[in-house]
Amino acid sequence: MNSLARRPHAGIPRYRKDSPPRPVDRRGTPSSFLKTVAALGAALVLAGCASLSPDGGTADVQTLVGGNPLMAGATAQRKPDDASQKSVDTLLAKPLDAEAAVRIALINGPRVQDAFATLQLSDADRVQAASLPNPVLSFSRLMQGSEREFERMLSFNVVGLVTLPWQARWAGQRHEAAKLQAAQSVLLLAADTRRAWVRAVAAQQSVAYLRDAKDAAEAGAELAHRMAKVGNWSALQRTREQLLLADAGAQLARAEQAAVASREQLTRLMGLSGTRTAYTLPDRLPPLPKAAPELGDVQALALRDRLDVRSAQAQNTAVAGSLGLTHATSVINAMELGVVRNTTFENDADRSKSITRGFELELPIPIFDWGQARNGRAEAQYLQSAARVRDVGVLAASEAREAWQGWNTAYGIARRYRDEVLPLRKQVNEEMVLRYNGMLASVWELLAETRASTLAVNAGMEAQRDFWLADTDLQLVLTGSSPGGMAAPQAAASDAPAPGAH
Repeated sequence: MNSLARRPHAGIPRYRKDSPPRPVDRRGTPSSFLKTVAALGAALVLAGCASLSPDGGTADVQTLVGGNPLMAGATAQRKPDDASQKSVDTLLAKPLDAEAAVRIALINGPRVQDAFATLQLSDADRVQAASLPNPVLSFSRLMQGSEREFERMLSFNVVGLVTLPWQARWAGQRHEAAKLQAAQSVLLLAADTRRAWVRAVAAQQSVAYLRDAKDAAEAGAELAHRMAKVGNWSALQRTREQLLLADAGAQLARAEQAAVASREQLTRLMGLSGTRTAYTLPDRLPPLPKAAPELGDVQALALRDRLDVRSAQAQNTAVAGSLGLTHATSVINAMELGVVRNTTFENDADRSKSITRGFELELPIPIFDWGQARNGRAEAQYLQSAARVRDVGVLAASEAREAWQGWNTAYGIARRYRDEVLPLRKQVNEEMVLRYNGMLASVWELLAETRASTLAVNAGMEAQRDFWLADTDLQLVLTGSSPGGMAAPQAAASDAPAPGAH
């Protein structure tokens, strides 16, 4: 071999074979060459089939969440357009119900756009994993005395070519898990928007009733002041009425702040700003359903339909597949094959030159690293993934039982206020008015009854609010994810490098 031959890369020994020019035998082709061509052809076909989704996976996510009751028939959009913005303005032009709020959030909300952008990143990773590795072209010009040598080499990552079908399948499994993650994000946004709408309407309704209570307290305090002034009431009685007025004012201030906070939370979820924030909410929450639904075994429904359970299973499948290739490439995880052509020019009278051709093979020698760390990491990631699958399953079954019990409790309390407490309180209030008109009850008794009735109505509204919040949680628990929020994606499935990478 010529003394000016290109030096190998440090740390990776090479086997190189150079030979003088020789005529090409065109009568036949070696079988190994045919196998190489066939393998490269299959890889090219596989790489040609991989392409970015034109809609970024939006249609697949919509298929996953389309029939969910939280969606109310709405469609999540990756990018708002002029038509969707006009529909948002149309929905905001009239009192905003829960379904309209969910539609606006799924069109205009930043969270749904972030979810689809994350899904698009996963789609790009899938296409990248299924693409052929680029060949590497190297060129060198060396001089020694009167000699000049030009070396050209075209090298290919053989391990990358061999493992390309598996890498494409592994990335596809991860992309399926990413679709389920995006679907969870969409359902969580719909559920959060429904909760925020319920809280905003209930807080607005509570402010109206507490203003009535404050007005009654003001009337009592003013009457007490006048009676004390003429000597008909003691200072103690007047002070008690003033104390009631101060307490009613503090409760009203807290309720007004809660109404502002809940409304702003709804505004943020819908992604509104500017003049669009001046939307109108209904005066009251929707009525209770007539009867409780028959759901059967709620924990079986959760384990079957919840998206986070399916996502954890999909991620575990991807991690299990990565474990196999990690074991297979633990020792030899890099191999490069190159075609070399060297041209040497002699600076003599004949200006002669010589050409050498050959191939070069790069292989790591497993002296210090036999892949134990990579194998151990892959096995730990699989055990971690399997544990998370079990954890998500236990969580789903437990939350389903808890949410169903919470729904029944909230429904029972709200019905008791609707069917018993409020009708009885109304009857007592009417009787008190009759007694007052008949001069059988004092004005103080009438004012006290008015305050008690107002507080009872406010408690009934809170019970109704708690029911609709429990209803949203139950629907999310059975079909979507945990009401507390989506768990972080598994590190083993989302952060782990591709097996075989060096």
